[in-house]
Amino acid sequence: MLQPPSPFREHAATPSPARLPQGRLALEPVLAALVADGLLAENDAERARTASRQARALDGIHPLVLLANLKLPARVPVGTDLSLERLSQWLAGVCGLPYLRIDPTRVDVAVTTALVSQAYARRHRILAVEVTPTHAVLATSEPLDTAWLPDLQRLLRREVSLVVANPLDIGRYAMEFHGVTRSVRGARDNREGGDAGLPSFEQLVELGRAGDVNADDQHVVHIVDWLLQYAYEQRASDIHLEPRREASQVRFRIDGMLHKVFELPPPVMVGVVSRVKVLGRMDLAERRRPQDGRIKTRSPGGREVEMRLSTMPTAFGEKCVLRIFDPDTAFKPLEALGFDAGEAAAWNDLTTRPHGIVLVTGPTGSGKTTTLYSTLKRLATPDLNVCTVEDPIEMIAPELNQMQVHNAIDLGFAQGVRTLLRQDPDIIMIGEIRDLDTAQMAVQASLTGHLVLSTLHTNDAPSAVTRLLDLGLPHYLIASTLNGVLAQRLVRTLCPHCKAPAEVPADDWRALLGEGARIPEGTPFGPVGCLECRNTGYYGRVGLYELMPVSPALRAKISADMDLAGFARAGAAEGLRTLRMAGAEKVAQGLTTIAEVVSVLPPRE
Repeated sequence: MLQPPSPFREHAATPSPARLPQGRLALEPVLAALVADGLLAENDAERARTASRQARALDGIHPLVLLANLKLPARVPVGTDLSLERLSQWLAGVCGLPYLRIDPTRVDVAVTTALVSQAYARRHRILAVEVTPTHAVLATSEPLDTAWLPDLQRLLRREVSLVVANPLDIGRYAMEFHGVTRSVRGARDNREGGDAGLPSFEQLVELGRAGDVNADDQHVVHIVDWLLQYAYEQRASDIHLEPRREASQVRFRIDGMLHKVFELPPPVMVGVVSRVKVLGRMDLAERRRPQDGRIKTRSPGGREVEMRLSTMPTAFGEKCVLRIFDPDTAFKPLEALGFDAGEAAAWNDLTTRPHGIVLVTGPTGSGKTTTLYSTLKRLATPDLNVCTVEDPIEMIAPELNQMQVHNAIDLGFAQGVRTLLRQDPDIIMIGEIRDLDTAQMAVQASLTGHLVLSTLHTNDAPSAVTRLLDLGLPHYLIASTLNGVLAQRLVRTLCPHCKAPAEVPADDWRALLGEGARIPEGTPFGPVGCLECRNTGYYGRVGLYELMPVSPALRAKISADMDLAGFARAGAAEGLRTLRMAGAEKVAQGLTTIAEVVSVLPPRE
């Protein structure tokens, strides 16, 4: 895979023939330069002058922000607007500086905010984005106003280089980064007088006697609110709060990959975890055993978002993971999940039968929950009673009757299904078949005329049958009740903004599909890296699916001493498309790469 370039040295621009005067940007010279460069028509420039005269109250507004708000048409290319991003790139070209779209996940907030004060950054419209012992990179929206630069270089004793960035991003991140840094400092200072001490392993045996953890401290509240908003904006699926001896860290999982985004002093991390536990209605005083909770909140865009919380004691204190469930992601149509037309039709056929068992298999994080919820959302019509028993309830949906497992009161999956059978259900979803009791209750429910959906942890679809046999379920009950199995994985998709056609060596195809396999037709693409995808080359994820309807021929092969390899060959003869074949087709369609597909599949035997 291509190595992404440094985010602070990309997009070095070619200087424009137009020139702007030194000093703080003013609207009139900017308009003249845009007209001279052929980006703006003269009559549109006059419109901008008129608008600026009518907005005298906004004297402090950046000229590029004013122009972007007017949504003036660009002359090249026709049919586009002069957006703030495009104007900022143009300004970088005029000044001969690199352009940077700020990626907050790559900024070391604690280090960069210590470089210059918030007042200084606001006054000069700058933001530190990278700091080393000998060099500092500052993003600016005033690249021609640099009278302050020599004094700052002498003060910092570092070489300082400039990049041009969106003025709104600079103002916003300067305020957020300095604000959260102040909150961390304030929370740390408040806690230094307390008795909580370091959350180390030696303290673990006494955590039950700890005093007030100041979960409602205003600084801690601000830090948690900022982290949640930050995670929404960065499309994170999980937030990891991880205590360490020296500096605790916050990591986000984005498109399946973990990114370190922030560091907190250990005492502050105790307060942050405590605040999260308060929001999740968990036992604040209990730190010696794992706990689960949930939070329902709203994203900055106004959508309701649910988070599932899990804490566990570690050597340096409580680790907390927040899994974010966005309804827009959890309830998608099948085509948006990655099903092709044939797979969607076959899956719809399996899940609309009046009775039987349908299983979804795959490891943790492979998208099983999303597939089941999207299916249940479609099946839950007003004339059907759809019930679930889950551990825990992943996403609360008003169309479903959902029950949560409580092992402390002997309410497990088997007991839950037994209860649901008395609730006149049409469709039952079991969170997971983990033991023989649950498997027997699933069979009993299907034999009495109910459709049962559930999950298993197996590598592929045929292995689900042997897994049920291993649990102790009789082969004749499996053969008579199992309708089909869907195995799935999630792979990162190539960024649509920067991907480029790429040649795939024949050896790579053979490594994926095996010798003599047919290579699907299409145009493979490879990762490049751009502003939109944080220079990773990937943006979002898509599912790979292996759907195995259990036909009469396959039912006949289910026996107590069943040969898995022979059963898989029989499935292939029935037209089973394996996960490897599904991945190869996604590669040929230019959606992902062979390296991504291979990374999520078990090794070839």
